[in-house]
Amino acid sequence: MSYTLFIDGAVGTTGLEIAARLAGRAEFRLLTLDDAARKDADNRRAVLNAADFVILCLPDDAAREAVAMVTNPATRIIDASSAHRIAPGWTYGLPELSLGNRAAIVNAARVTNPGCYSTGFIALIAPLVARGLIPADLPLTCNAVSGYSGGGKALIHRMEQDEPDIAWRGYALTLAHKHVPEMQHHSGLVHAPLFAPAVIPALRGMVVEVPLHRAIDGRIAPPQELLAALTEHYADSAMVDVPSLAHVEELLVRKNAGGNDRMTLTIAANADGQQVRLIAMLDNLGKGASGACVQNLNLMAGLPETAGLRANANL
Repeated sequence: MSYTLFIDGAVGTTGLEIAARLAGRAEFRLLTLDDAARKDADNRRAVLNAADFVILCLPDDAAREAVAMVTNPATRIIDASSAHRIAPGWTYGLPELSLGNRAAIVNAARVTNPGCYSTGFIALIAPLVARGLIPADLPLTCNAVSGYSGGGKALIHRMEQDEPDIAWRGYALTLAHKHVPEMQHHSGLVHAPLFAPAVIPALRGMVVEVPLHRAIDGRIAPPQELLAALTEHYADSAMVDVPSLAHVEELLVRKNAGGNDRMTLTIAANADGQQVRLIAMLDNLGKGASGACVQNLNLMAGLPETAGLRANANL
């Protein structure tokens, strides 16, 4: 069976990477509009309602506008913006989130794709909070670095052309990053995490880290229990790896890495287990964006979950 698919915002970084993962797949027929036709509201509305699936790769306000245009109840939407990530009526598009979330995505009419940083944070924290191994009221800090492709064409141009000497770019210094609400909500936290993101001079790749101080709060489970819980939670996951607890010397993000739709969750601890680092590594354009969209699309279309995904590439 073949499905029609319209990618609204197909010329952006996320849209282009989605199209690349769907290239050569007979299950989907892409509907397209040239630039002039896309600027005409009637043409855009027509294609949005003609498609079996719509993927929105748009700024938040434009995504809300597109959703409002869809009146065909048979059109199913995946929104890659942050407009609907905690909105009622939308299914959160992280299949691994909980036991029933994959089935919810399969049957959903509206799926909101997670943010890239949020994917790493929630994957680490939500299963541990749900099992009571990290208290829901524990104040958490999240430190993260991302490749500059996550900032879209403007940041790509700045990092590659305007200011190629930038070695580190800290931002969101007002502590109001748009990913924070979903990080708190979908992790089941009482308090919003203190989030410190930065950009590094690599096109793609992401490290999301949550440090835990068990000596300060004894309610946090020992690292072996944290590892056992994550290992059990992701045992059947095709796209999330949890290595065994080991002495980790270093983790690397390569400047010229290829695309990767997997995510690796690592736990590092000191000798007495009182200091713990929870670390997620993923491709901000893969499991953090386009790969996740395709994974959700596969589930919604009743196809193999990993079809078209880059499961074996390395960061």
